[in-house]
Amino acid sequence: MIEYLKLKPVSRIDGIINLPGSKSISNRVLLLSSMACGKTHITNLLNSDDTMHMLSALKKIGIQYILSDNNRTCHIIGFGKAFQLSSPIKLFLGNAGTAMRPLLAALSLNKNNVILTGDDRMQERPIKHLVDALRQGGAIIDYKNNVGYPPVHSKGGFIGGNIELNGSISSQFLTSLLMIAPLAFNDTLIIIKGNLVSKPYIDITLSLMKLFKVNVENNFYSSFFIKGNQKYQTPGYYSIEGDASSASYFLAAAAIKGGSVKVTGVGKNSIQGDVKFANILKKMGASIHWGDNFIISSRNSLKSIDLDLNNIPDAAMTIAIVALFSKGTTVIRNIYNWRVKETDRLSAMSIELKKIGAIIIEGKDFLSITPPKHFKFSDINTYNDHRMAMCFSLICLSNVGVVILNPNCVKKTFPSYFSDFLKISKF
Repeated sequence: MIEYLKLKPVSRIDGIINLPGSKSISNRVLLLSSMACGKTHITNLLNSDDTMHMLSALKKIGIQYILSDNNRTCHIIGFGKAFQLSSPIKLFLGNAGTAMRPLLAALSLNKNNVILTGDDRMQERPIKHLVDALRQGGAIIDYKNNVGYPPVHSKGGFIGGNIELNGSISSQFLTSLLMIAPLAFNDTLIIIKGNLVSKPYIDITLSLMKLFKVNVENNFYSSFFIKGNQKYQTPGYYSIEGDASSASYFLAAAAIKGGSVKVTGVGKNSIQGDVKFANILKKMGASIHWGDNFIISSRNSLKSIDLDLNNIPDAAMTIAIVALFSKGTTVIRNIYNWRVKETDRLSAMSIELKKIGAIIIEGKDFLSITPPKHFKFSDINTYNDHRMAMCFSLICLSNVGVVILNPNCVKKTFPSYFSDFLKISKF
């Protein structure tokens, strides 16, 4: 029997949402804390499948930490240098790209013997560009099944040097290299080939590395220079800001059916690029108010947009749903990397948007959305993709409601999403 959640039509959206911690920041900080000198006390850690996969892997590597009962506070004793394992291990990382890619890089530094694997979808997600780059720096990495995809076997050997990296598929490859380069024996120069996608996620990485006392020379995102033989130093205490991608659903809901919604945990001071989602909503007609640590979105008349949203690929999915409630045809461009996420999101969005009556044109790297004349009641397949489930929950803001299949897939990043969404929904 397929598990499902039926959402009745919502008449109004109003309220306050305290956002869970950012997934992107949580897993980066966990890894940096583990490699740093000293003890790091992390608060507002995201409690989700992805962070649990990272914590489970770190424990297997030998990192000592104390996790609170609610999994939101973590006290980590840093290793103080690159990981060095005394025996072979195997790490299962589910479908957590923010664990798989950086851990592969981190375990490529010393002579180690590690197999990194994941679920069926992870074994379809490309990792070749990262492996190619690590090999240029001396790493010995073998593919266990299919060339270019996990599982992979890392034996260490990375020492830095001049490295060319294809940046056109995932920013996580560059993030992974950047975070390990300071611990390499030699200096590292990373030269980007192709167009670097999702630059704001690189900004998160650079900001966090600086917090841990390591600076990177960034030459307009075309190359990056990192001194070798450095050590990360703990900041002591760090509170993780709210997840900006998760904020998008609530801000969009208010713009469509508010009332107004205030999300706390992100705002003017956020280091996440996805806060720019609020500016896109404003461009579409929503009323947006910014604070240092909050954003308020209120309902207004919505109109279509035609924009390159490569820099905010996750939040761009929410724009596709807002487009259904906007006047005119919306075109979201330069989003090829949707195809290599938790599912092929370009294909999945196209199929499911058509179900509810939208007119869709799917290109190799763009999506054109014309709103339906009448919304159709549909069962939405989520493809075990948390963002598909959260995006399509907003269909209940129409007059027909919606059925979300496999709603528990939101555990990947936001286990309480549906209960939080219903708290601000008026029927």
